[in-house]
Amino acid sequence: MTNWPGRFGGHLTRPKRRILLAAMLATLVMFSATAGLVAQPTDPLPSWNQGQAKQSILSFVERVTQQGGPDFVPVADRIAVFDNDGTLWSEQPVYFQFMFALDRVKELASAHPALAGQEPYKSVLSGDPAALAALGEKGLLQIMELTHTGLPVSDFHTLVRDWLKTARHPRFDRPYTDLVFQPMLELLAHLRATGFKTYIVSGGGVEFMRPWTEAVYGIPPEQVVGSSGKSEFVLDGDSPVLRKLPEVEFVDDGPGKPVGINRFIGRRPVFAAGNSDGDLQMLQWTTLNTGPRFGLIVHHTDATREWAYDRASKIGRLDKALDEAPQRGWTVVDMKDDWKVIYPSDR
Repeated sequence: MTNWPGRFGGHLTRPKRRILLAAMLATLVMFSATAGLVAQPTDPLPSWNQGQAKQSILSFVERVTQQGGPDFVPVADRIAVFDNDGTLWSEQPVYFQFMFALDRVKELASAHPALAGQEPYKSVLSGDPAALAALGEKGLLQIMELTHTGLPVSDFHTLVRDWLKTARHPRFDRPYTDLVFQPMLELLAHLRATGFKTYIVSGGGVEFMRPWTEAVYGIPPEQVVGSSGKSEFVLDGDSPVLRKLPEVEFVDDGPGKPVGINRFIGRRPVFAAGNSDGDLQMLQWTTLNTGPRFGLIVHHTDATREWAYDRASKIGRLDKALDEAPQRGWTVVDMKDDWKVIYPSDR
């Protein structure tokens, strides 16, 4: 048969048929190769070095998302909770929210000069670290009350956003939101891509975090649990206002974290990440239960790229949780060894 009638119209001679078959074969080979490239799995945690920490995370996620597998966890129960300070972003030399409060004192003192002669604000304005350290809990509470209360919640959110646009970290001279951990951003994204719902459960103020966590972490405000002060509803004409009051409502730290998880999330997590003894009870609440569970501790070990601290630190002290990690099977992430980069700008 020398001619090939077909859908291409008319009849093809044998030479033309060979050319067409060759072209079709080449196209098929190219398509298969391209499809093979697309099908190749990409590394969801590229900023993590190969090692036990990375492998344990990937293995856990694979096991709990394998339909029909012995460790399968339904999507509704895939709850992951993360501390913020020291776990998702840096926390040295002091918690970043306190840096916001110190800057706010300076702004208020400019508008109200009498504050400059009063303690603890006088010590704040002096810039003397020793004087600040000597303020004690009472002085710190006074600073937080002055800078965090007495105004509408919406106005406070605006103050936080404006501060984050202009404030710079004293060591790195970068915006505080630049000092988020790239490996943890990848972990959050990987968990969400595999059906997890990610929450922040932090000792920091909930109203301080909510204005920016969605843009930075992809975690919307309704999935942020934190310490909170009381608020009151006021109807100003036809304008409803929530005003922040100088009273503590809930402290979301230590044993308060499991309470906050139960109150605001209503499901027991299967994945928890923290970095300090303030996260110990959250890790216990998450992992000391039946079924597959995962506990992760970020251990700050890199004095060059970030900081190295644990048991003796006044900020983010990691002592009891570090001792308990081996017996509980928690994964301890060595920042120096397990992370290729620390911050997004380091890539």
